Amino acid sequence: MIIFRYTVCPMNDPIYLDYMATTPLDEEVGERMKAFLSPKSSLGNGASATHLYGWRAKEAIEIARAQVADLIQANPEEIVWTSGATESNNLVIKGVAEFFEGKENHFITVCTEHPSVLAPYAYLEKKGCRVTYLPVNEEGLVDVDRLEKAIEKNTRLISVMHVNNEIGVIQNIEAMGTMAKKAQVLFHVDGAQSLGKIPVNVATATVDFLSLTAHKLYGPKGIGALYVSQRAKTRLRAQIEGGGHERGLRSGTLPTHQIVGMGEAFAKAKKVLKEEASRIETLRNQLWREISTLDKVTINGNLCQSIPGILNIHVGDTDGEALLLAVQPFLALSLGSACASLHGEPSHVLMALGRNGTEARNSLRISLGRNTTEQDVMEAGRVLKEKIQWVRSLSPLWSE
Repeated sequence: MIIFRYTVCPMNDPIYLDYMATTPLDEEVGERMKAFLSPKSSLGNGASATHLYGWRAKEAIEIARAQVADLIQANPEEIVWTSGATESNNLVIKGVAEFFEGKENHFITVCTEHPSVLAPYAYLEKKGCRVTYLPVNEEGLVDVDRLEKAIEKNTRLISVMHVNNEIGVIQNIEAMGTMAKKAQVLFHVDGAQSLGKIPVNVATATVDFLSLTAHKLYGPKGIGALYVSQRAKTRLRAQIEGGGHERGLRSGTLPTHQIVGMGEAFAKAKKVLKEEASRIETLRNQLWREISTLDKVTINGNLCQSIPGILNIHVGDTDGEALLLAVQPFLALSLGSACASLHGEPSHVLMALGRNGTEARNSLRISLGRNTTEQDVMEAGRVLKEKIQWVRSLSPLWSE
C-alpha cells in the first residue's frame, strides 16, 4: 500500500474533488447539531419515557426520522437508524438470510457492488448459501433481462447499488423492483450515492430495503438509516441485540445530535436537489470538455446515465499513481473508492467493465459537489492537463 504525502507544502489547501468519498458538513447542519451538544441540551436518552429530557430527545429523533422519510417518499415508521450504509447493508443481507435459515437460500447481487455488500454475501457463501453475481456491460450497467433469468424458486433477496460509487452510473431499479415483486423476491437497494443527487421514491421503485447514510449528503459521519417496507419488516432478523430499540431491529442508544444532523441534511437536500444537480452537471461537463481535448483520455462508465457530479476517466500511456502524486498538492481526488485505496488493488468495478489491471490503475475518479465553484473547475482543468502531459513526458510508452 502506498501512503501519499506532500513533498512540497502548497500555499493553499488543494481543491476538493472527492465528494463521492465523503462530503463536507453543511454549515446549517452543523448549527442544528450544536443545539444538541451543550451539557443541558445533550441530556436525555430518546428511550427514556419518564421525564422531560427523554421526551425532548425523542421528539428531535422523530422529527429527523420524518425528514429522512420525506426525501425518499416513505413513512417515518419505516426508517430504522443505523451507523451508516455499511451497517444497513449488513443488516439486510444477514438479517434476511437468518430469517430463511435452514432452507436452500439463493441470493442475487452485482459484481460491481460496494464491499459492504460483496463481503456479507461472501460470508453467506461460506455458510452454504448460493449467490449469483450478475455481470455488467462495458458501461457498468446491468442487463435487466439477465436479472430476471437469474431468479430461481428459492431466491430470497436481490441487492443492487442504485448509483455506483466509482463511476456514478444509475441502475434501473424501477424495472428491477417490479420484476422482484412479481417473483415475490425481496429487493434491496444501496442508496448511499443516489440520495440528494437524483430523485428517489421507494414506492414507485418497489423497494423493500434502502440503505442510507448521512456523510455522502453533507451530514455527519457515523450515522445512517435503513428503510424497511411494511411488507419486508417481518422477514428481517436483528444483527445487534440489546435493548430492543428501533422496533427490535437495531439495539443501541441513539446519538441524538447525529440523527438530528442527518435529518437536517436530508431536509436541505430535498430543497436544493434540482437546482444543485443542474449546476453541478454544468460544471462537470465544463471540466470534461477541458480535459477531453487530450489524447487517450476516455470516460469509464456512461455520462448520459450517471449522476451529475462525477467523472471517472482513464488516462492512457501514463501511470495513475505518479499522476495522483503530481496533482496531490493542488487537487484532492482519487484513483477509485475510498475503501479500495486502503488496499492498493485495482478497482473491481473498472475490471468488471473490461479494463485490465494497468488500465484500472491509470484511472482517476473526480467528483464535484455543493461547494465546487466554476473557478475550481477551471483550475482543476488546467492542473490536470498540465500534469498529465508532464507525467507522460517522463513515460517511455508515451515517447514511443
